[in-house]
Amino acid sequence: MRRTSSSFVAQLSLFSSLSLSLAAIGALASGCSAGKESIVETCNLGSDCASGICSSAGVCVPPPDAAIDTGSTVDTGSPDTAVADAPADAKADTQASDAPSTTCVPNNDFVITPQELPLGPGLKATYRTATTVTVDTTGAAQADGTRKWDFSKALAGDTDVLLVTSSPTGTWWASSFPTATYAVPLSSTTTVLGVFKLDAAALSLLGVVSPTDTTLTTKTNIAYGTPVPVTKFNLAMGSKWTTTSQVTGTYNGVSPYIYTEKYDISVDAKGQLTTPYGTFPVLRVSTLLTKTIGLVVTYTRTAGYMAECFGTVASAVSSAGTSDPGAEFASAAELRRLAP
Repeated sequence: MRRTSSSFVAQLSLFSSLSLSLAAIGALASGCSAGKESIVETCNLGSDCASGICSSAGVCVPPPDAAIDTGSTVDTGSPDTAVADAPADAKADTQASDAPSTTCVPNNDFVITPQELPLGPGLKATYRTATTVTVDTTGAAQADGTRKWDFSKALAGDTDVLLVTSSPTGTWWASSFPTATYAVPLSSTTTVLGVFKLDAAALSLLGVVSPTDTTLTTKTNIAYGTPVPVTKFNLAMGSKWTTTSQVTGTYNGVSPYIYTEKYDISVDAKGQLTTPYGTFPVLRVSTLLTKTIGLVVTYTRTAGYMAECFGTVASAVSSAGTSDPGAEFASAAELRRLAP
């Protein structure tokens, strides 16, 4: 490593932690209803739609209640090999409405399958974002063991950020990540993109890149030696895994940069979460990121709230520190909520 600066460490900590909260952003623009008649509205941006979400086809996505149809179940009669090692309630989900489809209809069983996370390039969604705010990651306990969270209230400094997933095709970094599915900005305060791959097993973070390589002082191309599965299928209560990866490459034109990240990820709560967009049945995905750069070790927590067919509808990211803030933290460096 030629040089290390505090600003480099801080920025790496920021986009590495935010990559978790934004990993499933593409699904937000592709949730749609099936088996129901509706008026098709064309759009260019999320603000053109009542739901706040414009699909890659230029059609408005229905609001959350329009996308819920628990009666449209499909039973293929064949086993789902993707859930052989999943928790018991995840295996039961294969008997519900999770057969492959050109549309995505939530069955609200608190299990997210590959078919319920239809990601890809060209999807759009708006997040209402606030920084350095108090947050209640715990929520209110319910008699049935679930929780309720309310992230719908206005916060000081709220800013609406439109996020768009982009295709790797034709990009300067495409040859570095030949298996990539899409890329998406990792923060409202930086232009770097997280590069992700989606397959039947997981949604994985492959690397971080700058939008262009025309300016050598801002060129970034960082790859994870071991891709980080930020979501594993089928995702359900009790799902948990750990991944350690050596990260290498160029940051702001300087190379080589080498450091290590460890991700401890678990689904530790479920319930109902309200955002400015609407209310969703969600799984809470708790992630502890341990970053080691030389002798410096920092810890960052992310609480991501994921809904079937919509992906991450809210996320809270703690500040990086020298100790684990715990799964229930009260101060967020950034809070994002799906917005109309």
